[in-house]
Amino acid sequence: MATNVVLPALGMSQDTGKILQWLKVEGEQVVKGEPLVEIETDKATVEIEAPAGGMLARVSASAGDDVPVGRVIAHILAAGEVLVDEAQVDEHQGSRSSSGTNGRKQDALISPAPLVYPTSAAETEKRPIIASSVLASRIAADHNLDLSLIKASGKRIQKADVLSYLQNQEAATSSISTISRLVPASPKARRLAAEEGKDLVVMKGSGPGGAILVADVLASVARTSHPSEEAAQFIPFVESSDAMAHETGDLNLGNTWRIMAERTAQSWMSAPHFYLVREVNASRLIAWREESMKRSSAKITYTDLFVKIVATALRAHPRVNSSWSNGKITLKPDVHMGLAVAVEEGLVVPVIHNADTLGLAEIAQQRVALVAKAQKGKLSPRDINGGTFTISNLGMYNVDAFNAIINHPQAAILAVGRIAERVVPIHGQPAVQPTIILTLSCDHRAIDGARGAHFLDNITTLLEEPLRLLL
Repeated sequence: MATNVVLPALGMSQDTGKILQWLKVEGEQVVKGEPLVEIETDKATVEIEAPAGGMLARVSASAGDDVPVGRVIAHILAAGEVLVDEAQVDEHQGSRSSSGTNGRKQDALISPAPLVYPTSAAETEKRPIIASSVLASRIAADHNLDLSLIKASGKRIQKADVLSYLQNQEAATSSISTISRLVPASPKARRLAAEEGKDLVVMKGSGPGGAILVADVLASVARTSHPSEEAAQFIPFVESSDAMAHETGDLNLGNTWRIMAERTAQSWMSAPHFYLVREVNASRLIAWREESMKRSSAKITYTDLFVKIVATALRAHPRVNSSWSNGKITLKPDVHMGLAVAVEEGLVVPVIHNADTLGLAEIAQQRVALVAKAQKGKLSPRDINGGTFTISNLGMYNVDAFNAIINHPQAAILAVGRIAERVVPIHGQPAVQPTIILTLSCDHRAIDGARGAHFLDNITTLLEEPLRLLL
């Protein structure tokens, strides 16, 4: 039975999603769970996985299309199935005997499911399966090439085989820009290659599935500019792309940055923010982390400790674990902790689900996995969906304190600064102690000052006396 590929809803306020690119082409075999299409939502750019294994068929949305949530954008056919349209149904049904035919024909035509007929053994033999790489299939499909006409240099047809065929047909010159667009590459790598006049087709990618990254483009530039041994020692700094842009003029922003800008502007304009600040003695927090590192094989960070503490406090203060929508406050039944993560393209907020039920080692493992996926641009819909509260930690950047913008539609966000030695009073006498400054940003529509203050005081108590977590 054919499986529908449906554009999912990844957030409460999402009505549509934008197709950025298909990672598979129509007619290509896919495996259940592998990335199928890249879409842009109101939260981030994510990859949608194939809901089943089989052949991708009848793709109804192209790159750049805004598609309503819930719409079928493609089908995946099981082995021995083909999709047929209504005209084919008429022809197929008409070739049968007249007895009982009309009823079956009407059922097929009004069925909301895709119309599927199994193929016969003879039909299958007429369509030999051509083994080819994903990129080779994409290039061939773009140029309407029959893969059976292309000779493979190995066990299956590769990109080089298709390009060689195009060159022999004297079509490569006019089609090189199209081919370059089909080469898997990050948006920033593609822009940089265009600025430097580099051809993506001839580059070797070091990313997942051979995708070309910024580092690959920079290495190619270095080899051209410095053909000596300096090229082998060239280490690109991927975060310096803004400096590589023109000194004046507009920057070409990626989707992640644009989404971040739109969401923060929406939150800032719609939610009446107020801020509560607290300086906390971090001596026990430091000791707790050191002891946790001894007892666990996972690398425990201060962010992991804050996830544990804040998740526990949210259970005691359900009003903070809420959202404001349509004049109502909705209390969330679960604690799903969002972590603000800076990546090359901007800011994303992956989510640790049910954080209040996890131990420190489990939190650390999930954080490491989520941050790695965020940096590679491989976050799944589940990874960014359902957050009920967010922590933003800039302590590692030596920031003392800051006011964070609430991650809509959540009701609050905690901003964490660095641990620094400061002079504080101890029993009426000045003393140098490690302290940390916390800033709680609240949506006044859902949380008033007193409730926010009680919540922040609970966090402070747990930070200064972590053993209270056992209670």
